[in-house]
Amino acid sequence: MSIQTTTETIETVRYTADVIALTDDNRVLLIKRGWDPHKGTWALPGGHVDPGETSRNAASRELLEETGVDVDPSHLWQLGIFDDPNRDPRGRYITAAYIAHVPNNTTATPGDDAAEARWFHINQLPELAFDHAAILKAANPRS
Repeated sequence: MSIQTTTETIETVRYTADVIALTDDNRVLLIKRGWDPHKGTWALPGGHVDPGETSRNAASRELLEETGVDVDPSHLWQLGIFDDPNRDPRGRYITAAYIAHVPNNTTATPGDDAAEARWFHINQLPELAFDHAAILKAANPRS
């Protein structure tokens, strides 16, 4: 009888949360990234889930930290999990994406690692970092 052994690779996985903040007049809030990866590129507000924190709470916190927009975590709707192994050049990142509906006149102020925060019409978006175009497509499949 022969015994077969395998070499197993253990992958480090990082957990993040992203937010699609939408208005009734079809605008979405994006941040211009202040540092790498993708420095200077537009992205959804989001970031790492802290130890002991839920992804929903992280999404709400990151939205506030990066844009000044305060949405109670209970008002976030989970769109889905995005886990393409190549979605982030830093390694394996899995994100929980949430949707927040906010009033049309919501103002945004950049903070934390956001160099800029701006509202864009959902059908007139700039090039986006990571897989954020795919996340927005999942939220708005008719676009």
